[in-house]
Amino acid sequence: QVLLAESGGGLVQPGGSLRLSCEVSGFPSSDYAIGWFRQAPGKEREGVSCISNTDGSTYYADFVKGRFTISRDSAKNTVYLQMNTLSPDDAADYYCAGGSWAAYLCPPTFPTIMRHYEYDYWGQGTQVSVSS
Repeated sequence: QVLLAESGGGLVQPGGSLRLSCEVSGFPSSDYAIGWFRQAPGKEREGVSCISNTDGSTYYADFVKGRFTISRDSAKNTVYLQMNTLSPDDAADYYCAGGSWAAYLCPPTFPTIMRHYEYDYWGQGTQVSVSS
């Protein structure tokens, strides 16, 4: 049974930083990718970043490039999303998601955007609020 558990959300001022964590367990093989998605009220879920567990390949959506960094700690089975220079536009519920066949998922195939329906497993989400 694949389980994903996010933590690290909260309230931060504009320009501040947060680090989200996603603890991963239960994948039957090492061939999987973990992605971070977010959804703000009234908006569609959008892919933010992903990382391949097989070779560490990463992908970032244009709107977070240079500000967010995804990483993994294999010993802890945890994927992190370091978020810097946060703005109110980044406020949303953030979800980590997992799927098999890392080469297909991350970086995403053409068109190069993350597609939520390609990920089979989802965490419960963690809320990120950005306000002064």
